[in-house]
Amino acid sequence: NMSVLFAFHMHHVFVYGTLKKGQPNHSIINNRTIGQAEFLAHARTVERYPLVIATKNNYPFLLNVPGTGQRVHGEIYSVDQKMLDFLDEFEECPELYQRTKVRLEVQDGDGDVENTLKPEAFLYSRNKYEPEWLQKPTYENYDTNGDHGLQYHEDTSPE
Repeated sequence: NMSVLFAFHMHHVFVYGTLKKGQPNHSIINNRTIGQAEFLAHARTVERYPLVIATKNNYPFLLNVPGTGQRVHGEIYSVDQKMLDFLDEFEECPELYQRTKVRLEVQDGDGDVENTLKPEAFLYSRNKYEPEWLQKPTYENYDTNGDHGLQYHEDTSPE
């Protein structure tokens, strides 16, 4: 029921990595026990950012270096505070990832969505990263099964 969903203050979140449809952590977005999340539109960043795959676990990282890399494709979700809190925890925000606002260009053809959607959303990106990550190939559209061969796998090692 959309009217109920939007009765509460919702946040827009832009996902570009393992949370996207068809990617390893997408089930989190669909998990109603965690919180509410509603797919709004496909979009890409207005500015270019380096989206790289790094660490032994092949995590996709979007580095907060606007103007470098490519315009990154992803999905905009409307989420409630509960889901946002969970995502903060999941992304180890603010220690590992920082949540910032990003300007987006909506890709879907639905005029209604484009007109009503504030083309801005929260983005989890890295302000702190290894300098050599900037030398890595950048991606415009992340896929764990892409021909880069760098499949994502959970960090299961104890802290």
